[in-house]
Amino acid sequence: MLADLARQAMIDRGFEPDFPPAVERQLRDIDAPADEGNLRDMRDLLWCSIDNDDSRDLDQLTVAEATSGGAKIFIAVADVDAIVKRGTPIDEHAKHNTTSIYTAARIFSMLPEKLSTNLTSLNEDQDRVAMIMEMEVAGDGTISKGQVYRARVHNKAQLAYESVGMWLEGHAEAPPKVTAVKGLAENLKLQDKIADAMRENRHEHGALDLETIEPRAVMRDGKIVDLRQEARNNARNLIEDFMIAANGVTARFLSAAGLPSIRRVVRSPERWDRIVAIAEEHGEHLPGDPDAVALEQFLVRQHKADPMRFPDLSLAIVKAMGAGEYVVERPGQSIGHFGLAVKDYTHSTAPNRRYPDLIAHRLVKAALSKSAPAYSQDKLQALAEHCTEREDAANKVERQVRKSAAASLLASRIGEKFEGIVTGASEKGTWVRVFHPPVEGKVVHGADGLDIGNRVRVKLIDVDVERGFIDFARTHR
Repeated sequence: MLADLARQAMIDRGFEPDFPPAVERQLRDIDAPADEGNLRDMRDLLWCSIDNDDSRDLDQLTVAEATSGGAKIFIAVADVDAIVKRGTPIDEHAKHNTTSIYTAARIFSMLPEKLSTNLTSLNEDQDRVAMIMEMEVAGDGTISKGQVYRARVHNKAQLAYESVGMWLEGHAEAPPKVTAVKGLAENLKLQDKIADAMRENRHEHGALDLETIEPRAVMRDGKIVDLRQEARNNARNLIEDFMIAANGVTARFLSAAGLPSIRRVVRSPERWDRIVAIAEEHGEHLPGDPDAVALEQFLVRQHKADPMRFPDLSLAIVKAMGAGEYVVERPGQSIGHFGLAVKDYTHSTAPNRRYPDLIAHRLVKAALSKSAPAYSQDKLQALAEHCTEREDAANKVERQVRKSAAASLLASRIGEKFEGIVTGASEKGTWVRVFHPPVEGKVVHGADGLDIGNRVRVKLIDVDVERGFIDFARTHR
């Protein structure tokens, strides 16, 4: 049932849930790209991937080299454009959807699996062509130099967040795949050390240390039986910090080449007044105008004071911040990303899953070959607007299916009471996320006076699995 609901949700939001016949015909003739003899050969480096346990579309590999003052970091990103050429049926389908959509019942991949999990995936023990983002990082986490080029790479070990994170944090032995590759354990520890320094440097400049809860549905025999939260750990942080840095390197590379590009931005928070009010509810004061450094300092203090409830505070801040968007920036312009405290930021590290990343790679290739830009500025503007709109629609599909899954899980618990936090408050209604299980629903009775971030006690009064509705009534007992 959930799979059918997910497919219909895709259609209702204007997505193509299935690959059209033209894509299938193109796929039959696709094989690995021809060897390019002029590429750098970096296959001997200790490349590895770190992703979810069940990930099959591997977009990135990482490796580090120690230097006298810090390290060189290399990020290899799948060169999807080597196979998916602009204007082909596969590209047109990807451009229409612009993103892979992950639902509890089914994953709707932007690219066919023959590509995303095989030919354009940086799979273990396979030679691949990749885009390389190289950067020099000082011991204090500052990035002094960066460049982008193409090279051959070889994934020495496909690793998972949970096992690597447990090891890096000293809670478990090194995963067997780490110990099986000589020097990999030491390299990962160097990566972890440099990532920590990079993260600390960004936080000093106001990057927000948020920790929201993203529950994943656990399915058994086609039915949802639980919702599990994915906790942050050192391995996730390492990849997150490296990808932020790599995206910055790409953005600066394109700017230095004199090319416009699609940037990922979060402007000043939509509801800074609400963020100020949330801080006051916690006994703290924030300035009247948006101030990323002051907000980060507040978050750090709150994380230390109440780590168990910090995800709830983070969620309230995220809701008040507003959504990110894709915009076209000309060289010399810089809108920046408020939440990441970076001025230069694009999306370029997940081209198997996001179309803006594929656009960025085509722009980079044009710069590398000193040829005409892959897209005109007008075309980039249209693509930026389309990608923003499609991302919003994709989030709505994922949220709708997540709610249907949650409604299915709660169907037998009508009348029970839950503690929660208000996650949305507008003319359209008031929403609350309860803590156990971590699901969100609408407050249909007693919502007057509630605002984002308020703690509240609610009673479950109804669910509608097909529409994904979960209805609560506010209660004081």
